[in-house]
Amino acid sequence: MPEPNDELTTRRQRLNHLLETGVDPYPSASKRTHEICSVLENFVELEKTKKVLTVAGRVLAVRAHGGSTFLTLNDGTATLQAYIKLDEVGEGSYKTLEDLDVGDFVEITGILFITKRGEKSILASTNFRMLAKALRPLPEKWHGLADTEIRLRKRYLDLIMNSEVRDRMFKRSAIISSIRDFMNNNGYLEVETPTLQPIYGGGLARPFKTYHNTLEKEFYLRISDEMYLKRLLVGGADKVYEITKVFRNEGIDRDHNPEFTMFESQTAYENYEWGMDFFESIFEHVAISVFGKTDIDHEGQKLNFKRPWKRLRLVDAVENVTGLKASAWSNIDEAKNELRKKLPKDKIEKLTPLGTVGEVLALAFEELVESTFVQPTIIYDYPIEVSPLAKKTPDKKYAERFEAFIMGSEVGNNYSELNDPLDLEKRFLDERRKEDAGFEEAHQTDYDYLETIQHGMPPACGLGIGIDRMIMFMTNAKNIKEVIVFPTLRPKDEN
Repeated sequence: MPEPNDELTTRRQRLNHLLETGVDPYPSASKRTHEICSVLENFVELEKTKKVLTVAGRVLAVRAHGGSTFLTLNDGTATLQAYIKLDEVGEGSYKTLEDLDVGDFVEITGILFITKRGEKSILASTNFRMLAKALRPLPEKWHGLADTEIRLRKRYLDLIMNSEVRDRMFKRSAIISSIRDFMNNNGYLEVETPTLQPIYGGGLARPFKTYHNTLEKEFYLRISDEMYLKRLLVGGADKVYEITKVFRNEGIDRDHNPEFTMFESQTAYENYEWGMDFFESIFEHVAISVFGKTDIDHEGQKLNFKRPWKRLRLVDAVENVTGLKASAWSNIDEAKNELRKKLPKDKIEKLTPLGTVGEVLALAFEELVESTFVQPTIIYDYPIEVSPLAKKTPDKKYAERFEAFIMGSEVGNNYSELNDPLDLEKRFLDERRKEDAGFEEAHQTDYDYLETIQHGMPPACGLGIGIDRMIMFMTNAKNIKEVIVFPTLRPKDEN
């Protein structure tokens, strides 16, 4: 007898025995007639009529008693007990059970019944068949495993063993479908824009570079699809959106993953005031359609997605939280000196490269204020210096831009689109100066886009939502990796 740690050897021996006895351990298809969830939903009727049906799934438990064997079967929709008797299926089929392991996929044909203990079950009355032999065992203890990275690296096992993880993946799909339904029902056109871009834009981020051999040219994985959606506005498509992957060459933490899912939309003839209402409506619609309510639990907090949300100007938020008289800052030295008194010591060096009062104000908000917003909150009127693609407000110091925050994290960047080509050209020059000064995340100068809007672009509001963060807060996930099926992980150490 092999030792317990020779599980792989034992399973291979059982596979070989199946082959030797003429059993195909990997047939190309199943004759399944019902998903288990459907069986359970219609159990009373199916049992009453003694309807013969076929179910299939993965074996999660085996309990043998002489000529009888009980299996726990799961097909991804639900779990059902199966009862297999020697005198029902015959010696040939029953002997296959000798080579059965937890983790194998099987097919069972029979009728439904309820055991003396009241458990809904299926009695294999005509057939028991192997569908796929598993050569590696499932983990015995997986739920609550301390090493989250192992769970994420072997996500397929995580999905098998943790119902919470499976449910979150289904919720993710439902949330994205709900957004798509909302946009389609509001007359928007779903479009697809390039992933490979010769000039990256639409955000302030470092890109991933790649190289096209035939064109002999560098390309970038998009950091945003915004610049192409606005080209469509110029082309006459007034209401467009896209739900797509974007890529930013940045760190990995609780709410950052280099590859993530972004919702972007462009709406002609509207501005950011309209956008605030519409943005809130998307979240409220998703909460109601997927969860049936607007109050959703997240890490001990009850987040309320019902409109309207709290709204604050950025400068007012800074003054309310920090006590700084930011609206009265008259020059860069005064702004830096005042903020230096409030910043933690390890953040003070961030002041060094800043050259405008607006940039200092933005830093004050980022480091001291945004983490204080737990409930869904909209912050608007950002400094013009950190909003290169947004229209100016009447006082010119600020841009018609708003961001939404939940649990201290930003979930959407939105603004009245800058459609003045002369102003945009000046903004591009300002961003180039930042890049020359060492700011790696400066917005790139896109002359093709500049030429595009010189043909005339209507006033418009652009909205963006980080889908993964949205899902994280709506499904009580502690980390963005929990809502991405296969998140980016550090390469596994092979040594």
